[in-house]
Amino acid sequence: MSDDQFRHPKRHRILVVCLGNHNRSPIAAAVLAHIGGQKVEVRSAGLRERHVGGPAHSNAIRAAEEAGYDIRDHRAVKVNRRMLGWADVVLAMDHAVLAELLAMTDGTPDEPKLGLYISGEDVFDPWESDYTAYQSCVATIQAGAVRHLLDLDA
Repeated sequence: MSDDQFRHPKRHRILVVCLGNHNRSPIAAAVLAHIGGQKVEVRSAGLRERHVGGPAHSNAIRAAEEAGYDIRDHRAVKVNRRMLGWADVVLAMDHAVLAELLAMTDGTPDEPKLGLYISGEDVFDPWESDYTAYQSCVATIQAGAVRHLLDLDA
């Protein structure tokens, strides 16, 4: 047997970014990791420092758990160029986040592919909304996840 038979195939690296890494991106990372399984490595980050080191919002934790995803151990981090370089694809949760990410990369050709989590649409940020908004956010994220994982079997 050759060494190649014992090597694991490279996992597709996905970075999900929202504003604070407090609501949407931790949920999206959990959903993508769950659906993608061993084929993906998923991380999340935010553009702002406000929540760095802190957990996801309690309503985000609760809504994710209700849908079958555990984000209790999540701790917020701020996105940086090293993370962008690590990722095969970077998914912004809304147009404003995407614009800031594009500005960070300065159009560098070796940067990972940047795009919206849901093509052409923003994922609503439930911050300061009631619990049903968090449930809706989880449902939106779940519905948008599959398209990012379709080509992994090819």
